[in-house]
Amino acid sequence: MKTTIEEQKDRFLVTLDGELDTAAAVEVNETLKPLYDASGKDVDIDCSHLEYIASSGLRILITIVKAAKAGGSKVVMHSVNDDIRDVLKMTGFISLFEMA
Repeated sequence: MKTTIEEQKDRFLVTLDGELDTAAAVEVNETLKPLYDASGKDVDIDCSHLEYIASSGLRILITIVKAAKAGGSKVVMHSVNDDIRDVLKMTGFISLFEMA
């Protein structure tokens, strides 16, 4: 799993590449910790190369969304494939995320 964050003037750009499974979740969580205090910046998450997400990965994304909303920011997920979208629907979390 490859995870990158690029901080820009008004937002963070995040790229998720691979499988966000339980084994990868610890490292991904560490990488994404700066987003838990996004300081009023919006967060764009590129999911075009995200192949799979486990419950531990969902937990990370939900934590980011909660932190962003608390700070007046928003999180937008881009290029979410049908499999990931189905997982979000089945878990009832789809309404928590803005999709583009």
